[in-house]
Amino acid sequence: MKKLSKKALNKSFRNWFYGHLTCFSQEHMQTFGYMCAMLPIIQELYDTNEEQTEKTLTYSTFFNTEPQVGSIVVGITAGMEEARANGEPVDDETINGIRAGLMGPLAGIGDSLVVGTLLPILLGIALGLSGGGSPLGAIFYILVWNIGMFLIMRFMYFKGYELGGKAVEVLVGEKANAIRDSIIMLGTMVIGGVTASWINITTSFQMLGSDGSVIVDLQKTLNDVYPSILSAVFVLICWYLLSKKRLSPVVVMLILVAVAFVGVLLGFFNPGLSY
Repeated sequence: MKKLSKKALNKSFRNWFYGHLTCFSQEHMQTFGYMCAMLPIIQELYDTNEEQTEKTLTYSTFFNTEPQVGSIVVGITAGMEEARANGEPVDDETINGIRAGLMGPLAGIGDSLVVGTLLPILLGIALGLSGGGSPLGAIFYILVWNIGMFLIMRFMYFKGYELGGKAVEVLVGEKANAIRDSIIMLGTMVIGGVTASWINITTSFQMLGSDGSVIVDLQKTLNDVYPSILSAVFVLICWYLLSKKRLSPVVVMLILVAVAFVGVLLGFFNPGLSY
């Protein structure tokens, strides 16, 4: 009976951790990174070049998911490849069916949990530590992100290897949908909290009377109606441009720069600069 060694599994995981975006393109995305991760597995399980070539081609089909949580898929297929090498009824169609079936749900979970929740929390802490130009924020983020993701991805990989095909039921069933919805809700709350903490847009526009007294202070009026409404409006505009109009982040930032420039010229914004 063939059994994958710890050395082969560790090398497979490292290939995925460092190379999941290998030769990334719109046509293949993570396909070649996945194939690179499976090479140590195939090389240890099959003896001849012909067998290794045939099994490697199994992983030439399109693949793309959230790479951190998606580590579990690589582990699952490592376990399935081991089962196939031992004569169990596992073929290319079965393996690729599981890959295709899992990459979508895991992308939803991973994007909500990692991109929508974990990253904003870490960046929020890092920004707080960076006050006054301190390098602690950058050091904190680099260390926590890289070490944390290495440990999480390694755990997911080996858990997938242990579960094998049984993981499918856990990851795409009704419980998984409920977990994914909960994570999306949590991520939305985190984004809202980060927005409220770090975005502060105010206006300096005032209407003056003939004697120079302030008749209308627009910012004070807006605060009485809806505190921080300008910040909320700008965030919603950015969300609309990014998600609905499909503009790139660079274009959106240029639009904000133009709005700020015109706003300062018209006296709507006051950057507080002295010359």
